[in-house]
This record gives sequence, structure tokens and C-alpha cells, in this order.
Amino acid sequence: MDARTAVNDGGIALVSDVFSRGEASTLVRKLDSNSLHRSRAGIRHLMSNDGVAEVARSPRMMTIARSILGNEAFPFRATLFDKSSESNWLVVWHQDTALPLRTRSATPGWGPWSVKDGINYAHAPTRALEQVVALRLHLDDSTEQNGPLRVFRGTHTLGVLSDEQVEKLSREIPADDCVASTGSVLVMRPLVIHSSSKSQNGSLRRVLHIEYAASGFVGDGLELAIA
Repeated sequence: MDARTAVNDGGIALVSDVFSRGEASTLVRKLDSNSLHRSRAGIRHLMSNDGVAEVARSPRMMTIARSILGNEAFPFRATLFDKSSESNWLVVWHQDTALPLRTRSATPGWGPWSVKDGINYAHAPTRALEQVVALRLHLDDSTEQNGPLRVFRGTHTLGVLSDEQVEKLSREIPADDCVASTGSVLVMRPLVIHSSSKSQNGSLRRVLHIEYAASGFVGDGLELAIA
């Protein structure tokens, strides 16, 4: 099954060996800069980093994104998730519904709004989120022991759900652990319900999460910001 079919059917797809372990190590070194502001979980707003932008716009990543979103697809946001024994965090079951936008607007269906590091964010409607896909480049092996991404396959077709609906589904649907080797890319729709548990062994689990959109305009006259 190709990545497009797998993502359309289940909301996720694994593409193995997109980058070598050496290339992943090189990117890690570029990200180990004291000038980058880190939170407990990692680093946000990395499209301004030359090393990240180079990876995000590389033919290997663009080919995957455009096979799903079309030939105009482009990267607009990048985040490093960094889990280790010193920073061992978890994320509850949720969907990714907030998008960075160039301007703030009182547009029906968008919101609530917030500002993160000077960038406007709004929770988006289903029609906008269906134009987005995330490519998660694994910079370390992701195993069942070091807090991998967990998903409920197929839930991306349910639209934007309330917290109560997500919690209810979490009691009814079996979860899949998304294990992957260094250099592999996990393709994920933002509306697939997902979570991440704490690492059980403290080994590094770093993932570069890059989001792509089919167009810079996501509807209702709103334009994505580069983050």
C-alpha cells in the first residue's frame, strides 16, 4: 500500500529509510544550538532554521507531501519533539487543530485565537485541516519503550471532535503504537486522534514534525503563517 492510500484510509503511513542515520545525526547537531529556545517538550517555530528548512524542502520530503496534497504543497511549520530521561513528558489523546495564520480575523468557524511567540493561531474547521499533512522525521529509533506516538486509525474521517468525544473514543478503540527507525518518516493527518506516553527506558526519542499544506490559503480568506 502506498503512502497516499494508507493516509487516506487510516490517517497515518510509515515511509522507511527516507534519510540515513548519518543525515539524522547531522540535523541533530544543527539543532543543538544554544540560540534555539527550548521548552520542556522541544522547540517550536523551526522553519526559520536553515537546517530544518533544507530538510523540509528537500525532494524526498516534498515528494511524499505532494503525493498526498498535490503539486502545490509546501511546508509551513516545523516543531522538534524531544523526549529523554531528563525531559520525559506525555500528551493525552487529542487532535491537532490549531494553525498559524498571518492575520487575525473574526471569521465564523475559526477560533479560539491565541498568540505564540508573536504568531497568531486559531483552531481551524475540518475543511481547512483536511488540506494539511504532517511528516514526522525520526531522529532516533522510536520503540514501544521510549514513548512513541500512539494513534486511533481512521479517526481522521470524523472531523473536529470535542474533548468529550475524544475521551469517549479513547475507551472504545484499540490504539496502535507508531514505532519507526531513525531516518523514517511517519505521515499523519492532523485530525487522527493521537497521544504519546512517557518513556519507560529514558532513551532519546527526537522527532522533527513538519507540517505541509496544499495551499497557502486555507479558506475564508485566511493565509497560513510560516512557523
